[in-house]
Amino acid sequence: MTDVGLGTWNIGGDWGDVSAEEGRETIRSALDAGVDFIDTADVYGDGFSEQRIAEVLDERGVRDEVTVATKAGRRLDPHTADRYNYDNLSEHVDRSREYLGTETLELLQLHCPPTDAYYQPETFDALSRLQDEGKVAHCGVSVERVEEALKAIEYPEIETVQIIFNMFRQRPAERFFEEAKRRDIGVIVRVPLASGLLTGKLSRDMEFPENDHRNFNIEGEAFDRGETFAGLPVDAGFDAVDELREHVPERMTMAQMALRWILDHDAVSTVIPGSTSPDHVRANAAVSEMAPLSNQVHGAVRDIYEEYVFEDVHHRW
Repeated sequence: MTDVGLGTWNIGGDWGDVSAEEGRETIRSALDAGVDFIDTADVYGDGFSEQRIAEVLDERGVRDEVTVATKAGRRLDPHTADRYNYDNLSEHVDRSREYLGTETLELLQLHCPPTDAYYQPETFDALSRLQDEGKVAHCGVSVERVEEALKAIEYPEIETVQIIFNMFRQRPAERFFEEAKRRDIGVIVRVPLASGLLTGKLSRDMEFPENDHRNFNIEGEAFDRGETFAGLPVDAGFDAVDELREHVPERMTMAQMALRWILDHDAVSTVIPGSTSPDHVRANAAVSEMAPLSNQVHGAVRDIYEEYVFEDVHHRW
């Protein structure tokens, strides 16, 4: 599995309007760049993302060469821990199998369930049952908090954890990464560019479309605030980005530096930046072959984190 995959939240929704052909072209660009891990979810455009992935995999005839990970649970309404049961998850899995055009989902991840769900053995028993039925090959969780990740990997069904980790969200590197390595858990890093902040391309006066979560979820109005700009107040984020600019290595963009910084942590299995720009997809994939950042750059990132980010973010997630 390549250490730079593709996240497809951007294709499915909450990032402004994306056409079906734009979605397909994004996936084609990733495959052309050597990406062989694609992450999606049943709620990304209510199946839109899953369907576009299936179309391109069939078009290219590469189903056996690409791992597709999807997620289930966020369609539950109300979204409560007790609803993470076999009947509901099985229904969601069947729909994803249909949309992805496969008998068996390669990797099914619980999609940021409420914290109480991690203390329900029956939820994880349901995953085991889905595996026994051949509907799911491997199971993981997508989490909001380090504590949820540490609890989830106590269950033998869980082989991967998807977590937010970037220059502005460094806490997972403290204890979770060590425990994940010890238990041989795959670590999938999402929100690596802090919703675009760490590309260095956003401006303070930028306005986002009404259907872009960077417009409607700044304070966590729609879902966990940590998913938007990594939970960092926007002004503090721009201040930190201004400081980071001075440390971007030659022949790297800031986005590439941010991705390389993540991959320099050996507990990370893959990072899944999302973009609908083929050029950005190719540039992201190229990071896999770039040399690790210097100790000086890592030290500067840590100093900037401590000055601009730590107080607002570190202990929240």
